[in-house]
Amino acid sequence: MRVSYHPDYFVELPPTHPFPMSKYPRVFERLCEGGVLKDGGVMQPEEAPIELLARVHTAEYLAKLEAGTLSDQEIRRLGVPWSPRLWRRSRLAAAGTLLAARAALEDGLAGNLAGGTHHAFADRGEGFCVLNDVAVAVRALQASGEARRALVVDLDVHQGNGTAAIFEGDANVFTLSLHGERNYPTQKMRSTLDIGLPDGTGDEAYLAALGHALATALSSFEPDVAFYLAGVDPAAGDRYGRLALSDEGLRRRDRQVIGELRGRGLPVVLLLAGGYASSAERTAELHANTFHEAAAIEADGTRPAAPGRARA
Repeated sequence: MRVSYHPDYFVELPPTHPFPMSKYPRVFERLCEGGVLKDGGVMQPEEAPIELLARVHTAEYLAKLEAGTLSDQEIRRLGVPWSPRLWRRSRLAAAGTLLAARAALEDGLAGNLAGGTHHAFADRGEGFCVLNDVAVAVRALQASGEARRALVVDLDVHQGNGTAAIFEGDANVFTLSLHGERNYPTQKMRSTLDIGLPDGTGDEAYLAALGHALATALSSFEPDVAFYLAGVDPAAGDRYGRLALSDEGLRRRDRQVIGELRGRGLPVVLLLAGGYASSAERTAELHANTFHEAAAIEADGTRPAAPGRARA
């Protein structure tokens, strides 16, 4: 399995900042040590060019990011302090998702050890999300003809409001969000399919809702590629999650999603999305588990011989 990664996915934040930025190198180290990442399996992205980002984001927003002229209010909404390194990091991560998508179209399964920044809107950032990497990748694949129809399976505990808003009304993109109903964001956007879960939802209820949601999406939509936002913030004890999945429940979730999508011959792009466990190390452990499950499915030979292709 090929994955995108760059050392500059990590950017130093103030010591008291709640975002676990060090999870990125920690996930990479865990996957190297665990044998998931092998020689030739790591793709290092370059910064996404402005022209690529402009397929999704407004010229005004991109200009502010480039010049560092976001207002105090915009930075508060973003939730992380702007810096040239953060801007570079965001462009690297967006390019990493596109690299992973192209690798998935070739191999059937690939990932980005970042990405899933689903709170970024076309004209603004929110919730620690600067650029919407999935939207950037989808629009690039559509423009090149590599894929026309995309499924976004967003299992971060927070609704993917930016992604939903960007693709609302687009019949070629199906956005599925399974999230905490009473969690951030307070004002939800409209995904193609939204499943809001009550606080405290555990393994069995979660997996049952997920199975129904996947069946609904795949019975009504035929994608060329699927993006899986495998946030680990539904885990019990997550600082911002409010759901109660066990470690094994998260593993079952990953097997269910990846197995179902790959079993249908769909190329799958794995993305980290959110996670706010008791420590960055614990968060990295949970993220790494997703890639271990994906590698196991790949090794079991359950993937079809030929990945899905774009439809005319």
